[in-house]
Amino acid sequence: MADMEPPDRKPQPDGSDMGWRALGYLLSGLIFWGGLGYLVDLWLELPKVGLLVGMLVGAAAGIYLLIKQMSP
Repeated sequence: MADMEPPDRKPQPDGSDMGWRALGYLLSGLIFWGGLGYLVDLWLELPKVGLLVGMLVGAAAGIYLLIKQMSP
């Protein structure tokens, strides 16, 4: 019983949890914002400009969330 952790301490994530979280942030940003850019392309009949801008914004948003989440 002496080696049990107190209930107020959260378990620390290991490296694989952080890696999967990083991959999730990046992929979800690319897919979501890229999809919105693609829909803007279809709506305005642009030659894949919205898709490119959406994917760049999604990558930047994913990296921003990663930095915000990983910093103490």
